[in-house]
Amino acid sequence: MEKSPIHEAMRLLNRTLSDMNISFAIAGAMTANAHGHRRTTADVDILIRSEDLQRFKDAYIGRGWVNKFEGSKNFRDAANGVDIDPLITGQFPGDRKPKSIAFPDPKDVAEIHEDGIPYISLPTLLNLKIASGMTAAHRLQDLADAIQLIKAKQLTIEFASDLNPFVQVKFRELWHAAQVNDDY
Repeated sequence: MEKSPIHEAMRLLNRTLSDMNISFAIAGAMTANAHGHRRTTADVDILIRSEDLQRFKDAYIGRGWVNKFEGSKNFRDAANGVDIDPLITGQFPGDRKPKSIAFPDPKDVAEIHEDGIPYISLPTLLNLKIASGMTAAHRLQDLADAIQLIKAKQLTIEFASDLNPFVQVKFRELWHAAQVNDDY
């Protein structure tokens, strides 16, 4: 069991939100880690419904959790010093403009891993990462993460059919990029 402040924050968040019967799922880099692509991060992204985030904040801000700043959707686990960045159901990844991929309801895409924490599924993670990287020039790390996930999971090009049509062509492009041997 991992002992880093980020892992401790995820466990605390899982206990707190579970006690409140709030559905959520870990997203972002920590989900990439759960799916086999090891990378570092300084925060935890969570997929959550807006009304559930507000209910959590009403109950817990000032009780071990603090807003990043007044009016922010982001908050911080004060005990572990870890920022939590909510991804709100119905909003859009990347450029935040409407597209066929939006942040889904966590109930529909969460998978409970062996650590007992809900993470978004691999197809959902790839849909969101690729859509984000395709539509926001400053989100190139999302495309790099997709390539590394393709490698780590040894995905076939046919996996594209499990993804939203909006990202299928880009997935195939990234799949080809993932086939290049990095040894030099």
